[in-house]
Amino acid sequence: MREFSLTSELPHILLEWYDVHAREMPWRVGPDARKAGVLPDPYRIWMSEIMLQQTTVATVRDYFRRFVTRWPTVDDLAAAQDADVMGEWAGLGYYARARNLLKCARAVVDEHGGKFPADHAALLKLPGIGPYTAAAVSSIAFDLPFTVLDGNVERVMSRLYDIHTPLPAAKPELMIKAEALTPDDRPGDYAQAVMDLGATICSPKSPACGICPWRSPCAARIAGTAAELPKKTPKKAKPVRHGTVYLAQREDGAWLLETRPDKGLLGGMLGWPGSDWVDVTDDRPLGTPPIEAKWLNLAGEVRHTFTHFHLLLKVKVAMISSDAHPINGQFIPKDQFRPSDLPTVMRKAFDLSQD
Repeated sequence: MREFSLTSELPHILLEWYDVHAREMPWRVGPDARKAGVLPDPYRIWMSEIMLQQTTVATVRDYFRRFVTRWPTVDDLAAAQDADVMGEWAGLGYYARARNLLKCARAVVDEHGGKFPADHAALLKLPGIGPYTAAAVSSIAFDLPFTVLDGNVERVMSRLYDIHTPLPAAKPELMIKAEALTPDDRPGDYAQAVMDLGATICSPKSPACGICPWRSPCAARIAGTAAELPKKTPKKAKPVRHGTVYLAQREDGAWLLETRPDKGLLGGMLGWPGSDWVDVTDDRPLGTPPIEAKWLNLAGEVRHTFTHFHLLLKVKVAMISSDAHPINGQFIPKDQFRPSDLPTVMRKAFDLSQD
C-alpha cells in the first residue's frame, strides 16, 4: 500500500474532493466562488453555526432563511424586539441560543461597529460564542487556520486514526489529530470539507468507505473497525419529570400566556402558565391555576424530551369570562396569537387542547 504523509497530502486530497462534492448551503460560499474571491458573510456563518448546535442541517435551513430574510444584517438583528426573535426561534430548541443570539448581535454592534472581529480571541469574548463557534467563524468566515471539531469531524478522526478511546474522553486526542491536518492554505474550505465528509460518506452507520477520498490511509478501514467508531461512554437513563399547564381562553378568543423567566429552560419564550417540573411518583396536584375558573382535565398528556430528562405534562383547560383578571400572565388577542411562536412542548399542549 502506498505510504501517505497525513499532514501534507491528506488535506490536499480532501480539498480536491470538496471542490467537486461540496454540499450547497444557504449560508455557504462554494469553493469555486471562494477561489474567485467571493468571501463569506461572517454574520451568516455565525448565525448558521449557532443554529446548527445540537440541530440538523435539514432543520436549520428554513429557520436560517427566515432569519436572514427578516434580519439581513447584524444591525437589523440587534435592533429587533426580543419577542419577535424568540417567536421566530420557536421550535428550534435550546432556547438559550436565541437569547445569546440577541446579546451577541448587540455586542457586535455596540463594541465592534457592526462587524464581527476577524480575531479569534475577540470572538471568544462575545456572548454565546465558545471555542467551537469561534473556531468555525475564524476558519470559515475569515479563512484563518483554526480547527473545527464537531461530531462529524470527531467521527472522521477516530476512524482515520483508529482511535478507540470513548467519547467524550477522546476529545483532546481527536483535537490534536485534527489540528495536525488543518492546512494554512484554504483552512475555511478544509473545515467544511471534513464536516461534509463526515455527513455524507463517513456517516455514523454504514460508512461508504469504497468512495471515501481518504480510504487508502484510513486505519479503521484497514483494521475493519470503522463501523464501531467512534466509541461512546454509555449515557445514564434520563429521569422523568411531571408538571401541569393551564390553557385559558377568554370569551373573545384571547389566550392567557406568560413570558418565561430569562434563566432556565425555555427562558424568554412565550408559554402557558403552569407548575414547576418536578420528580413525583404520585397523583398529587401540581401548580396553582393562574386564574379562577372551572378547569377541566384533558385526556392524555404531553410527552416531551429535553437533553437531560423526559417531561410529562397534564393539560387543564378553561373558558374565561371577559372581565376576569389573571393572577399571572396576560391575555394575547386571538388575532395576535400564533401557535408557531410557542416552543415545541407548549405547542404540543395547544395541539392536545384542539383535538
